[in-house]
Amino acid sequence: MPRQARLDFPGTLHHVICRGIEKGDIVSDDKDRDNFVERMGSIVDKTGTSVYAWALMRNHAHILLRSGPGGISDFMRKLLTGYAIFYNRRHNRHGYLFQNRYKSIVCEEENYLLELVRYIHLNPVRAGVAKTLDELEAYPYSGHSVIIGKIEHKWQDRDYVLRQFGDKEGRAKKEYRIFIEAGIGQGNRSELVGGGLLRSQGGWSEVISKRRRKGAEKSDERILGSGDFVEKIVREAEERQNRLLTGASALREVEETIRLICDEEGVKVTEVKGGSRRRQISRIRKRIAQELIERHGIPMAIVARETGVTTAAISKMMTR
Repeated sequence: MPRQARLDFPGTLHHVICRGIEKGDIVSDDKDRDNFVERMGSIVDKTGTSVYAWALMRNHAHILLRSGPGGISDFMRKLLTGYAIFYNRRHNRHGYLFQNRYKSIVCEEENYLLELVRYIHLNPVRAGVAKTLDELEAYPYSGHSVIIGKIEHKWQDRDYVLRQFGDKEGRAKKEYRIFIEAGIGQGNRSELVGGGLLRSQGGWSEVISKRRRKGAEKSDERILGSGDFVEKIVREAEERQNRLLTGASALREVEETIRLICDEEGVKVTEVKGGSRRRQISRIRKRIAQELIERHGIPMAIVARETGVTTAAISKMMTR
């Protein structure tokens, strides 16, 4: 079954999860971690993205963000592709570092903003990296230490989170810390790492109960929120899909995507555009096609022309 197109438009709250390929590590030491964090901060400023919570773990990362003018794909492409190139060069490795498709869940802010901040910032505690709340406050690879004020990252929007707990910083930090501490015993919360009605409403018993009271609600695996929120997001996505990228803007997106993926894979753009049938080039061409068609809505005909194959060949790639 084909994967659904990513919901990607400016100003949307996303819970993003990126994992190492085949559950492999994405960081090997603090130099890797520092590069990931510094790179994320630089891209936040360049893309107008707002980051509220984040946690960098050994083989995955969580980020709670509000997308900027270029949408989430602009931010994540720059972050993951740039970091993968750095990591591969530093560790003398080749190929994918991350799973090919990071997970992004559109979240209803009113119901889930603070729950996600807490869940993401407690990742190091659940993993045993930080044993206590005091250790978490000193841990440099989670946004919790920034909100508490132990570490400064100007690119992280700590003020937006603290304002949810009070107008005065001192009082807000105290209430925030109490809120975080109350979540330590909650463990893993599957409802916060995926969308869909079952997760949004707290299990089948709640879903069935609500159906009896007021009928079925609309759901979507890409969205964490109420039925009304799901309907609103899906409607906006459909309207945007009707305005597919065309002309010069589509070509710019295609050229940048091809260049970035070729850089990451260590091949020349001319090999991809020249129609080469080598297995490696065919694999890279398929990856480019998936990126452009599924994430950006670029028409197959444009992708085919710019990657040196026929539209039928691209169509075949996408249906395998």
